[in-house]
Amino acid sequence: MSDYAIQTEGMTKVFGNIAAVDNLSLRIPKGTIYGFLGPNGCGKSTSIRMLTGLLSPSHGEVTVLGESLPKHAESLRRRVGYMTQKLSLYDNLTVEENLHFVRRIYGLGKQGKVRVASLLDLYGLTECRHQMAGSMSGGQKQRLALAAATIHEPELLFLDEPTSAVDPENRRDFWERLFDLCSVGTTILVSTHYMDEAERCHGLAILERGQMRADGSPEELMSKMGAIVFEVEGPDLRAVKKHLTALPEVLSAAQLGVRLRVLVSHNVGHPNLWLSSCLGAKFRVDEVRPSLEDVFVTCTGRNAYALG
Repeated sequence: MSDYAIQTEGMTKVFGNIAAVDNLSLRIPKGTIYGFLGPNGCGKSTSIRMLTGLLSPSHGEVTVLGESLPKHAESLRRRVGYMTQKLSLYDNLTVEENLHFVRRIYGLGKQGKVRVASLLDLYGLTECRHQMAGSMSGGQKQRLALAAATIHEPELLFLDEPTSAVDPENRRDFWERLFDLCSVGTTILVSTHYMDEAERCHGLAILERGQMRADGSPEELMSKMGAIVFEVEGPDLRAVKKHLTALPEVLSAAQLGVRLRVLVSHNVGHPNLWLSSCLGAKFRVDEVRPSLEDVFVTCTGRNAYALG
């Protein structure tokens, strides 16, 4: 039996002349949270739809929970959960009615009724169980959608940008619930464009234009990054930024309040001394810990360093 919940080899989806997903190969271990990180249009949602069996790949091999797709898509549907980007809830049904509707879809009888009551309590929805879903706040809808996606206790849960419409506090609480699910053995694949969420994942793939630019744990990706990160303090940072970004050795420069965050290519010898010589004595230059956003900058766009 494989230790991987998801395995793909060269998974590709072509629409007309456009490869929405291009030769994607994945190994996602069971019982982990794995992330797809990238901007809109990078192939996150299309990949998830292929992994859930909703789309057939144009090329490549896809194995989910030991079964090949799309051949076994129907039998896999009872083993996976899928929370879509737009939260598939019925606004004209109450919270409780939404859950009972999903329960019936999965053919859950008396045991399912007990499960609904348990989920209402688990996700803090008991007091609003008679409220129409359409009148709920973004955070409440998110909790209801997660309850609906897990009502049949799936082995594998897909979440497509689940926190795009909620505030930071609800996002943090939502991720705590994901770790609760993971702790009891559920494998989770989540797509996001939030860097802080991606850093919470055990592993992740950075996607751009349908291609994987990097793959690994956040710590591994930061350690293999093709740049050294510095923060610069001094006068007239806007002019300094313009000067530095014109240099081929500088991959990126972005202002953060009174500091400038500068990524210098790892090909530069003694990068601290080099950057200090470029700026002069009026500036303070400190090497700092990389972030996942720094990794994203170095392996996408014009920089496109290959990591991993």
